[in-house]
Amino acid sequence: MAITVEKPGVDGLNEAVAALRDWQSEGVAWQLHPGDLGWFWRSGAEATAAAVRIWRRDGRILAVGLLDGADLLRLTTAPDVRRDEELARRLADDVIAPEHGVLPSGKVSIEAPMDALLQEVLPGDGWHIDEEPWTPLNRDLTEPVKAPDLRIETIGPDKAPVWAEVIGASFDGSKFTAGKWHTMAAGAPFADARCLLGYDDHGDAIAAVAVWSAGPGKPGILEPMGVHRDHRGHGYGKAITVAAAAALQELGSSSAALGTPSSNVAAVATYESGGFQRLPEVRDLTRDA
Repeated sequence: MAITVEKPGVDGLNEAVAALRDWQSEGVAWQLHPGDLGWFWRSGAEATAAAVRIWRRDGRILAVGLLDGADLLRLTTAPDVRRDEELARRLADDVIAPEHGVLPSGKVSIEAPMDALLQEVLPGDGWHIDEEPWTPLNRDLTEPVKAPDLRIETIGPDKAPVWAEVIGASFDGSKFTAGKWHTMAAGAPFADARCLLGYDDHGDAIAAVAVWSAGPGKPGILEPMGVHRDHRGHGYGKAITVAAAAALQELGSSSAALGTPSSNVAAVATYESGGFQRLPEVRDLTRDA
């Protein structure tokens, strides 16, 4: 049968999450993780369903994409079909033509596994390798993680306003609210997630992070992590990062992973100080018009 692409609808989101969870393993680019859908879920189940695309063949899910904003498609495939030519050609066809509804016209980018055949098929037709690299980072969790010298709390619904306030004060232009936290927490991926708060010696919440497991023995991710803009420069970023790794270890994750723009030198340094190792840079595929 031919490969088809679909919007899953709210009822089909759990199927996409399950596929992404199943595909996570050590040594395989995590490009799109169940936690990425979990963090996007803050906008609601309907908005998340509208942003997800699923490619199938004979009923089996081969690839899942997330329209992360108006101009970026974050895409991954089942590990065993990364080099499948039929899938690569279908993915390329779907993203080249705006009328297919996967990406709009104009400048757009695709984040896809570096070992996927799509990386070789798509360049041309106006597509090229983006100039701005990203740095993936990873921390192995097979060894015990030493708790940081910072009071850490795993929060529940009652602390959602505090967590939202710290996240909002960590990112310029953030519109995150306690209501969005509750919406995010209602999503299927949150069953494997924890939200942490870090407190200084005065009892003020100064750092926050969400961690997302994909199940025991699989890599987990941090998304997002932030330090309140009024409390930077005291090592809180390192401390909350270590706490995040410890939380993922408690959830059974085999490693902790994240990605950040390589230009954000301070962020890369913070994660490295928290025991994360820098991996080879990756770049998006971009179409300028």
